[in-house]
Amino acid sequence: MRRRAWLLSAAGTAGALLVGWGVLPARSRIGSATRPWPANAGPDLAGVVFNGWIKIRADGGVVLAMPRSEMGQGVHTALAMLVAEELDLPLARVNVQQAGADTIYGNVAMLVGSLPFHPLEADDHAPEGAPRVRPGQVRAGEWLMGKVARELGINATGGSSSVADAWDVLRTAAATARASLLGAASLQWKLPVAELGTKNGVISHPSGPSAHYGQFAKFAAVTPPGEVRLKSRRDWQLIGKSAPRKDVPAKVNGSAIFGVDVRLPGMLYAAVRLCPMLGGSPGAINPNAALAMPGVERMVRLQAYAGSTAGFAMVGKTWWHAQQAAQAVQVEWQQRPAGALDSRLIEKELAAALAQEEGHTFYDKGSVDGAESVAARKVEALYRAPYLAHATMEPMNCTAQVKDGRVLLWAPTQVPQMAVTIAARVAGVAAEDVDLTVTLLGGGFGRRLDVDFVAQAVRVAMDCGGRPVQLIWSREEDMTHDFYRPMHVAVLRAAVDAQGQASSLRIRSAGDAISPRWMERGLPALAGPVDMADKSSAEGLFDLPYGFAHQKMSHVATRMAVPVGFWRSVGHSHNAFFSESFVDELAFDAGQDPLAFRRSLLKDAPRHLAVLDLAAAAAAWGKPLPAGQARGIALHESFGSIVAQVAEVSLPNGQVRVHRVVCAVDCGIVVNPDIVAQQMEGSVVFALTAALHGKVDIHEGAVQQKNFPDYPMLRLAQAPLVQTHLVSSTRPPGGVGEPGVPPLAPAVANALFSLNGMRLRTLPLRP
Repeated sequence: MRRRAWLLSAAGTAGALLVGWGVLPARSRIGSATRPWPANAGPDLAGVVFNGWIKIRADGGVVLAMPRSEMGQGVHTALAMLVAEELDLPLARVNVQQAGADTIYGNVAMLVGSLPFHPLEADDHAPEGAPRVRPGQVRAGEWLMGKVARELGINATGGSSSVADAWDVLRTAAATARASLLGAASLQWKLPVAELGTKNGVISHPSGPSAHYGQFAKFAAVTPPGEVRLKSRRDWQLIGKSAPRKDVPAKVNGSAIFGVDVRLPGMLYAAVRLCPMLGGSPGAINPNAALAMPGVERMVRLQAYAGSTAGFAMVGKTWWHAQQAAQAVQVEWQQRPAGALDSRLIEKELAAALAQEEGHTFYDKGSVDGAESVAARKVEALYRAPYLAHATMEPMNCTAQVKDGRVLLWAPTQVPQMAVTIAARVAGVAAEDVDLTVTLLGGGFGRRLDVDFVAQAVRVAMDCGGRPVQLIWSREEDMTHDFYRPMHVAVLRAAVDAQGQASSLRIRSAGDAISPRWMERGLPALAGPVDMADKSSAEGLFDLPYGFAHQKMSHVATRMAVPVGFWRSVGHSHNAFFSESFVDELAFDAGQDPLAFRRSLLKDAPRHLAVLDLAAAAAAWGKPLPAGQARGIALHESFGSIVAQVAEVSLPNGQVRVHRVVCAVDCGIVVNPDIVAQQMEGSVVFALTAALHGKVDIHEGAVQQKNFPDYPMLRLAQAPLVQTHLVSSTRPPGGVGEPGVPPLAPAVANALFSLNGMRLRTLPLRP
């Protein structure tokens, strides 16, 4: 955060902050000659630049440089609300202009949270609520990695960090602009600034003068704001209240532009065909028949860009022409030199690794060995989670044009800077010669944190004589060439004393590291040892809230050659299933109600206990359900937020049916309650799809699931009622896009055990 030099200090009235002039980056401040704003996209986005985030339009409206990608999570609305609040402006008067890849928009919370070890344990600038390693777990070199990450200022949308990262930044940018506008009005009217007020974008004085922001914008833009005061919470008019999503009207009327909606004069289309065996390559290729087909322009070979598998692309007048040609090419595919991958063998290797290695210990409390040596008995279980695909509704795509030494990109990406970097590398130009337009994303879930498809689009465009090319993957290519959620296994063991109490908890997990692989592909300077223990894979096990007297959590980092990446809620997605299912096992072993058992272990975690109690009360835990139904409960913290869920489940005709899911959420200060509820609903559907159906099998190097018939999504008729209850909080905002995913699978699994006594320890849940 040094780059943005936050100088916040408490002052005056409760809840207010005074911020110094050094709060914004020097080159984004008012009066600076260089600012990171991209070119105007139309008259609605024209205005006077105040800083790197705020422009004031001539009509008094505001343009917000949107530093995060909108992929359905509502960030265009939530961040606009922060600006509208501090500028005393109706939300409808805030327009959004997608920001570029400039480093001042760097998302520290996301990037540092993705480092293999968390480097912020002793950092005064650590974001409130950021996930951390327990004290004493940060090792030599990790602190330096965190410093480097902050200096790079990588702009990424992920880790449920958008609102958390913008909480101080955007409010300060807007408050600074407001202070400058008030100062300009004070000078022009020759009235004390303390006597001026703002409301609905209008500055006024009790004596009569009144004018909207646009009338002061040019003068205010060169006037230092002096002292800036953030609003007190008691004065908020928008934050904490539901407001309509700003992106919905365009998505309803069809004017919203996703990556596949880009249309340019003279545009060609490209379809890819990659080696079906992961890590393989094309051998002999005969494209003659395909090139003779109507509407087909050319074939372009594709290397293994940014972690992808090699193959080729066919270019045509329409995507259909290109896709038909790609399928008509005669090609001999070759396995990777190290041999074919097989998920069944990988699962056995992971289980063997657990038996042979201790791994890196992330957390060690008390003496687990001592507790186990005197235990009356031990409870032990092996849990498994498979590879998973992202299956975003919009397949991977990118439009590129390479002409006159410049590269133009239109891409649905979560990482603008990485997209620019890979494009420059492929085209052999400087990053300054790459212009990127970030479109709306038809789902991300972490898949668009990788940029392999951007590299492919640029490579194809280089062969197309300066014409723009839109490269689109088919659903089959998208499903079989993903960066998958890694397969993981875990052994959980508890020592039970003579009184029947679980005195210790030992967890040892194994699976591929995610962060080092991702950094190898896009941030090699930060990648570190490729086989280092990975926080992103182990998170959710080493930071449990339960008060077991003795605990030890270790992780064995593996490298199985399957391309892996971030999947919504990352390590928490499978680790919550492991831990919360096992906690239920311990409750059953102790002869206790699962809710009561958890409550007994949360005496030193009041925040978690409050969330658990709220979910249980809202679900009427303990009251009878209709015959053939049962409840299960789960609690998990991730991305700075705590979520408890109660699932009500039945088994008609042996098929799992989830009728209702009750969510309780403590995500700190809630900016827009409706968006939080929407994210919980989306999380439940996403997580339930994975819990009941999600599995990627690899045989002879090839992914077997190729499209939705064999990688099914939850259908509308199968979707449960989702009820969300929010805990009132004064903490800064935590995440909401991902924390609703982890508790769902264990809540359903625990309900199934309550229903029929069958303990399912492998995902997906198939009774």
